Amino acid sequence: MKPRLLKVSLQPQQSFSVRHDVVPYFFKELHFHPEMELVYIQKGSGTQFIGNNIQNFKAGDMILVGSDVPHLWKCDEQYCKANTRFKAEATVIHFLPWALGEQFFNLPENHDLQKLFNKAKQGISIHRKTKSQVATLLQQLLVSTGTKKIILFLEILQVLSASTDLQYINKKKLPLLQAEKEPERMNDIVQYILANFHNYITLKQMASVANLSPNAFCRYFKLRANKTYSSFLTEVRINHACKLLIETSRPVSGICYESGFNNFSNFNRYFKQLVGFTPNQYRKKYIE
Repeated sequence: MKPRLLKVSLQPQQSFSVRHDVVPYFFKELHFHPEMELVYIQKGSGTQFIGNNIQNFKAGDMILVGSDVPHLWKCDEQYCKANTRFKAEATVIHFLPWALGEQFFNLPENHDLQKLFNKAKQGISIHRKTKSQVATLLQQLLVSTGTKKIILFLEILQVLSASTDLQYINKKKLPLLQAEKEPERMNDIVQYILANFHNYITLKQMASVANLSPNAFCRYFKLRANKTYSSFLTEVRINHACKLLIETSRPVSGICYESGFNNFSNFNRYFKQLVGFTPNQYRKKYIE
């Protein structure tokens, strides 16, 4: 596996980049970069990893990710098949926290922008009126040039910095994956879990993937993810179960085993702990 420090391509004549992507699926590997990233997902669905948080993503989601925060949007299987008719679509801005000059962002008038950049280290989801405002500005930004482009970029940051429609994705700031080998190792771990969570996975198997002893793997994972490996694996399985409960009519018992649980009582208990509802209550809440 190659190192996962992603090189974001900024043109020499640009202080930040904005693009509209229509692709079969989003970048599939856990990665990080010094550039902050604002993502507006217009089409697509799957599993989102930001820092140590895992949840579903869907069309309409808008996320701000801070510098060097590990992240991944893994599209559902139907997007990754050959000759698929499904497409993922997103508008994305990449910018360095000093994009317009360190002195500019350190001006006292830009104190709220500094606070926004700091908040983004936990990952931020953007909702309601703010999301609508920013979506409109992004459309204008895509076709703008020159000074107008900078003005629109600053307007987006100002709207975000003044908003009360923001929600932290992680409860606290994250230990960042600065060393080149760390994102590579974490990516190997995450990709293995995503490919095998529906099966029984031993601790010895996971330790082998990470090239660590079982005890060292447990310490490493908790340090990097701020949660235990078993907790993370349970979240992945429950997240998959939530998707099946909403998108299919399969019986709950079948979903339990398809999501990697081998005990129906444990499945119900973990589901309620993490989601706040029983599986049947969850399905009823989101389908009716």
